[in-house]
Amino acid sequence: MPAVLVHGVPDTHRLWDRVRAELKRTDIIALSLPGFDAPISDGFRSTKEEYLAWLIEQIEAIGEPVDLVGHDWGCLLTARIASVRPDLVRTWTGINGPLDPEYKWHYLAEIWQKPGEGEKWMAALDAAEFARNLIDAGMPPEDAHESVSHIDDQMKAGILALYRSAINVGAEWKPGLASVQAPALVIWGIDDPYLPNRFADLLGEATRARAVVKLRATHWPLLNVPSDVARDLEAHWATVR
Repeated sequence: MPAVLVHGVPDTHRLWDRVRAELKRTDIIALSLPGFDAPISDGFRSTKEEYLAWLIEQIEAIGEPVDLVGHDWGCLLTARIASVRPDLVRTWTGINGPLDPEYKWHYLAEIWQKPGEGEKWMAALDAAEFARNLIDAGMPPEDAHESVSHIDDQMKAGILALYRSAINVGAEWKPGLASVQAPALVIWGIDDPYLPNRFADLLGEATRARAVVKLRATHWPLLNVPSDVARDLEAHWATVR
């Protein structure tokens, strides 16, 4: 029963490298979503439902329930999987990803969701400036430059499509959290400039999480305090035998 790790936007599987280095277990699969420095099949439209279906296919292919972990958009997608396919999930952990109709999208998401305006923003994207913005928000410099280096035209188009499919994702997907059966854990960086940490409590309540762990970190606790994240993951996994 491997652990499956799912990143968010605009990241890739590399986001998990520091946490993986701290974990004792080796049966870990860190996925890169299609279009995020990973191949994308013909006809794939990069909507939230298509990413969900793709992830379900990846987990079904493993052949047994997994320890599912998601950060940012990965948190939303994996929470949805735990809601609609409980047979695939042994445990679930969500990290800094709000799934609630009360959440107001951050300013970049609002730009990306507007046809024309989003394309204009992507066309004018300055990688160095965007990396500085991520650093200002709390991402370590080396990780910010690494993350931005993988943003290509394919990822830009995928981000726009994903966010436009998800304007009302909180209202659409939160009710399903009542169906989550897997033992749940919420980990949250309490200095996240994008997400008030009350959304950690709301997510924990909705999934009946065994704990809501708040770490002194930004939006990226898996980069800021990877040893703490690894410790909490292993403690969570150990609760299920």
